[in-house]
Amino acid sequence: MTDKKLEKAIFAGGCFWCMVEPFDQQPGIERVVSGYTGGDQPNPTYEEVCTNTTGHREAVEITFDSSIFPYEKLLSIFWRQIDPTDAGGQFHDRGESYKTAVFYTTGKQKQLAEESKQVLADSGKFTKPIVTDILPAKPFYPAEEKHQDYYKKQRFHYNLYKKGSGRAEFIKNNWSKAYSKDELKQTLNPIQYHVTQENGTERPFSNEYWNNQQEGIYVDIVSGVPLFSTTDQYDAGCGWPSFTKPLNRNSLTEQMDTSHGMRRIEVRSEEADSHLGHVFDDGPQDKGGMRYCINSAALRFIPKDKLKENGLEAYLSLFE
Repeated sequence: MTDKKLEKAIFAGGCFWCMVEPFDQQPGIERVVSGYTGGDQPNPTYEEVCTNTTGHREAVEITFDSSIFPYEKLLSIFWRQIDPTDAGGQFHDRGESYKTAVFYTTGKQKQLAEESKQVLADSGKFTKPIVTDILPAKPFYPAEEKHQDYYKKQRFHYNLYKKGSGRAEFIKNNWSKAYSKDELKQTLNPIQYHVTQENGTERPFSNEYWNNQQEGIYVDIVSGVPLFSTTDQYDAGCGWPSFTKPLNRNSLTEQMDTSHGMRRIEVRSEEADSHLGHVFDDGPQDKGGMRYCINSAALRFIPKDKLKENGLEAYLSLFE
């Protein structure tokens, strides 16, 4: 096991509620704290920062192991959470406290942040200029406890806010990849296509991973985005792969499903918009109480000893 190389990264991306979840469950992330930075007033309160008179911005401070999850990957995630062309705030939240910024803590972070900003500008993905600030870090003040891990504590309201603010739609419209049906029919077998593109369900107890005994992670069969790990898989007795949590909830979307005369919460992949399965609240209580019931046909399994050759070596830390 390698020695930890702990660093701190600070990002302002509008409402800090929405900037914890994308980083929180990544490998090598030790802690994500919501707070305030950029201004000169010590120990500001939420109400004071919201007046847009303190100079502070809502931000997150991420403690991470750079030997597992390098700063470049954090930057890549950061850009995908924000509208980097908005100089007046983020989505429905307006004012100085909601402006975006990368606050660098070292000269190397400054260099990498400026390079990544330039790469985004040169990509032509956005027609407007990239206006996110790259600034030296100032003292970071943790926010009140009620704002910490808000996406976990107030899951329903958080999802409503993320959608209602316009952030969720912006991310989907700008970062989700479009896959043509003809292309997918060539790359997926019939059951994989039926499940992911036609909201199908495979037969229980006769699918590929329902009783998998190997260690490894599961990725989206369409996009290749990591979704689940065997460290969170358990036998729920239902005949499909079941998990207590995803690798990162930000890689999934959830929506009401009223098909077949039932009311269920459907789980889809964020990037490919593939149907994966459903999530229920009858999972192990000591693991959070959730059961993600997922079709094997929506997944591709990568064994632990194959992670490195698939560019997923960061996830080896899950099995140490």
